[in-house]
Amino acid sequence: MRPRRRQQWWIGVDLGGTWVRVIALDARERRREFKGPSRGLGGLPALLRRLWRRWTLQRDDVRRLVVASKGVWTATERRRQERRLRALAHRVRVISDAEAAHLGALGERAGVLLLAGTGSMALGRDARGRWARAGGWGPLLGDEGSAFWIGREWLRATMGATGFARARRILGSPDPVARIAALAPGVLRRARGGSREAQRIVARSQDALADLLVRLSRDLRLRPPVPVSWAGGLLENPRFRAGVWRAARRAGIRVKPQPPRESPSTAVAHLAENLGRPGGSATDRSAQGLDRAQSARVPPRSRHTQ
Repeated sequence: MRPRRRQQWWIGVDLGGTWVRVIALDARERRREFKGPSRGLGGLPALLRRLWRRWTLQRDDVRRLVVASKGVWTATERRRQERRLRALAHRVRVISDAEAAHLGALGERAGVLLLAGTGSMALGRDARGRWARAGGWGPLLGDEGSAFWIGREWLRATMGATGFARARRILGSPDPVARIAALAPGVLRRARGGSREAQRIVARSQDALADLLVRLSRDLRLRPPVPVSWAGGLLENPRFRAGVWRAARRAGIRVKPQPPRESPSTAVAHLAENLGRPGGSATDRSAQGLDRAQSARVPPRSRHTQ
């Protein structure tokens, strides 16, 4: 029997809190995709093993596997997850989902990515490749301006007799943070409809997100106009997004908004495709810079625009 001819696949995984997206590219320019409910990092090896069987892949067929996941920041965390996935690919790299979003939005250019969905944070790099972040501390310590923050402020502002009962039901649900964040679109609609309370909350949210952007731009000493891009459901709203840019300009930072170049899942697949090529690709150099992002991280400050 002839020996089985090895395939050459490069696979990127975008692992979020709700969905996992997998894009596979091969040397013959074929493409395979998968999207399904996320089981988190704990359930990822089993999911990928099932995918490999479905796609008739073995470990040596997967030359490079890149996973972008929430909750992964430090070098120790990345190495731990890479060890768990070594049985699935010839070479494995794990980065944070925020880093993948920045790669997709701005590539290796200097600039700031502002993320605002359930949580909030800003991730930026300067012209020398130095990375830093602001925010991203979760609902207990931060997430100012996020969808969760908007929903929580609305609950506080409307905590009448019926509001208290509603809040208790939400807090007793399996995922109260997501339930509270789901209130944000309704608050934005009420603000457009003329609700003074909703308008006040939305304006404070925009100021808080602009504060992340301004702090990071100044700490990285980015030259104006500062290239900024965005990710997250909250910033998909054009009216809300424009209010954040106005708030940043009022705070003294001239910004140059740029739509994301590609999705995080596509960016991760391209990172896998280019990782470790002879001479080092531009995407590989970006990944090496991301490995040093933790040491350049911007610490939280006591002042927040509220």
